[in-house]
Amino acid sequence: MAPMGIRLSPLGVAVFFLLGLGVLYHLYSGFLAGRFSLFGLGGEPSGGAAEPAAAADGGTVDLREMLAVSVLAAVRGGDEVRRVRESNVLHEKSKGKTREGAEDKMTSGDVLSNRKMFYLLKTAFPSVQINTEEHVDATDKEVIQWNRKIPEDILKEITTPKEVPAESVTVWIDPLDATQEYTEDLRKYVTTMVCVAVNGKPVLGVIHKPFSEYTAWAMVDGGSNVKARSSYNEKTPRIIVSRSHSGMVKQVALQTFGNQTTIIPAGGAGYKVLALLDVPDMNQERADLYIHVTYIKKWDICAGNAILKALGGHMTTLSGEEISYTGSDGIEGGLLASIRMNHQALVRKLPDLEKTGHK
Repeated sequence: MAPMGIRLSPLGVAVFFLLGLGVLYHLYSGFLAGRFSLFGLGGEPSGGAAEPAAAADGGTVDLREMLAVSVLAAVRGGDEVRRVRESNVLHEKSKGKTREGAEDKMTSGDVLSNRKMFYLLKTAFPSVQINTEEHVDATDKEVIQWNRKIPEDILKEITTPKEVPAESVTVWIDPLDATQEYTEDLRKYVTTMVCVAVNGKPVLGVIHKPFSEYTAWAMVDGGSNVKARSSYNEKTPRIIVSRSHSGMVKQVALQTFGNQTTIIPAGGAGYKVLALLDVPDMNQERADLYIHVTYIKKWDICAGNAILKALGGHMTTLSGEEISYTGSDGIEGGLLASIRMNHQALVRKLPDLEKTGHK
């Protein structure tokens, strides 16, 4: 018999025992979980204390740092492009046919440049989406460390960090633009390019010319190391177009601007954008407009779009629509690029080109 005449049934003892266990559990669960997390044994991945640190590392990226790494990546890729071309052993092969029926060529220069550029960017910014023209072979991975130094010319133009959510960033790499011309040893057209888009909008562009070692870069609402020319001819413009379909553009351009209009056939989208700018390169031709009338991949144009946008210029489809750098890797509506001109007026002048691009 219990003291005071109170009798404890087995059921009562069990209830009190379970209540006591519940209290002890709540008191010590936080302590135990914290201790277990040190060894990776907790129910939550990495434990409560480590998770905020991981989110801080992958949650945002600094566009100024991304610009520094993008410039370095374009230069490193360009070194591979130049080395392969000068060896004269290109290991050229075809990836198939383009929509226009031309050979879509690939060389060792494309592959080796792609490896350098992709892994440099991926090592520095592992949490961002990177789209590249060439296939990335995971078995051929190369760890390339960035020394975290931002060049002085970038620091001078962009004095403070510019952070954005990592999940909003898409990087577009073209490890060798103008591969066809590269195989023909037409070196002036060749570039390597990196573009960073935030929520589909191009904000950072790098175009590097491996054979003259000139690099143009710009950040929207940031700064640039390149500028527009002082004047452009809007009445009878010099129009730069693809070598493969200059005739399509010429017919419409002459009808629109008159017989004094000059058509400049050229290779490489990067080269064509630089033709609109003030570039200190003797081999760089100059143009007033850049027009493309057929399907084109986004890694070909994103860097140029970002640079033009940073300088107050425009790159749109032929119907005047802004280009989004998310989703599919190409655009159907051709493109029109200009700077220091009335871009929408040009769109209205060239309605037949948009139709030509869809034939």
